[in-house]
This record gives sequence, structure tokens and C-alpha cells, in this order.
Amino acid sequence: MTVKAKKHLGQHFLKDENIAKKIADTLSLKDYDHVLEIGPGMGVLTKYLLQKNTTTHVIEIDTESVDYLKNNYLNLANRIYEKDFLKYDLTQIFNSEPFAVIGNFPYNISSQIVFKTLAMRHQIPEFSGMFQKEVAQRICSKEGSKVYGILSVLTQAFYNAEYLFTVPPSVFNPPPKVDSGVLLLRRKDDYKLPCDEALFFKVVKTSFQQRRKTLRNSLKIFNLSDNLKANTIFGQRPEQLSVSEFIELTGLIENDKN
Repeated sequence: MTVKAKKHLGQHFLKDENIAKKIADTLSLKDYDHVLEIGPGMGVLTKYLLQKNTTTHVIEIDTESVDYLKNNYLNLANRIYEKDFLKYDLTQIFNSEPFAVIGNFPYNISSQIVFKTLAMRHQIPEFSGMFQKEVAQRICSKEGSKVYGILSVLTQAFYNAEYLFTVPPSVFNPPPKVDSGVLLLRRKDDYKLPCDEALFFKVVKTSFQQRRKTLRNSLKIFNLSDNLKANTIFGQRPEQLSVSEFIELTGLIENDKN
């Protein structure tokens, strides 16, 4: 029995064993006992995770894939969850325990997977997986890059992001129309920001929504004082600011309101 890839789920099944093993090997497995694989399909990555000294869980929305996994990976037992990762409350599985996230992610929801990971960053020390190459590069890009944006800043505020390697379309069935990229996120030791974190998210998102404008113009909704707007940082465009400068900017806005 094989599983038919479903276009509406963005399924492209990895068929290269070496790449699957390389992805499984990206996790350090330090300081946590559980790994959650998103969208395992027919388990090409799962089999290598099961060889590790960790407890592997898989979450899969496709009923056909779930049936396949139950029949072929008996040692997964009751750790197969037929759920939508984006909608499911993961504390139902892990309570407050830490866990890593890994997967060959459906491209159509990969950014949302990252945002959910950021929301649960207190529980997720490591994150590794396959994205569309451009998205993986964007997440890992630095200030000054044309692709540097919301996803780059928010991710790198809490995680060290590393682009690991590129994967060609030919190793998938069916092959996607684009190259893929594998990245690794390792949570920073100090991942609590010295500013209001909700305000930080709002400042970053608002800044990049009008990325061609200077911050003085794009951040008007914050009703900044004239004194604050005179600060030279507001004469820059968002892609010029490093992550630490965005944290500093948020602190300035926070203090301006008090």
C-alpha cells in the first residue's frame, strides 16, 4: 500500500533516504525527551527519528497517511495524532514538557507553522525542517537583504536560524516546481525580550507592511511624540534594522507611551 499525494494538502513525499536521515540528524536531542513530526506522510523521516534516543510523536491531517503509519509503524503505537497541527492544542500531548518540532512541511502552511512555534517558544527549544527554498532563506536572512522581513525578525528574536542545505525537486514524489531548503532553529539561551513582546510583534509587523517607507511614516499609528520621532532610528526603513535594533525600537516606543 502507498499513499497518494493530495494536492489540496500540499503533499510532496520525500523519497530520498539519505536526505531523510540528514534531516533527522539535525536535531541535537539535548534538554528534551520528545519530538513532534508534522505531516509524516509515509514515514520516510519518521523511521530515522524512531531510531533516536527520544520519544517520537507524529501529527497528520491525512486519513490515508494515518492508516498507512498505523499499519507500518507499529512502534509508534498511540503517538499518531490525526489532527490539524495549526488548530490542535499541543498541550494535550505534551502538557508543559519541552519538545522539538521537525518535518517536511507543506509549503502552503509553512509560515503559519513557524508562527505557531514562536507562540509556543517556551516549550520548543529546537525546530528543524524542509521549506520552499525562498521561505527558508527568508527566515534566515539578515538586515539589508531584500528578502529580510517579518518572518526573519520575529524568528531570529528568539531562535538562532541556520540555513543547512538545498534539496532538488527530483527527490520528491510528485516533484514540486521549486527547490526546497532545510533549516535549523535553536532557541536562544535568553529568549525573553527586554521589552513588551506583544508590542514588539506589532511594531515589526506594522513596519514591514509598508517596507518602502521610513519608520517615521510607517509607525504613525503609534502616535509617537515629536521628541521620539526626531531619533535617527526613525529615518531608516525596516529592512535596515537588525533584530536587536527592532528590540531597541520597541523599548523606545514603550517608554514614549509611559
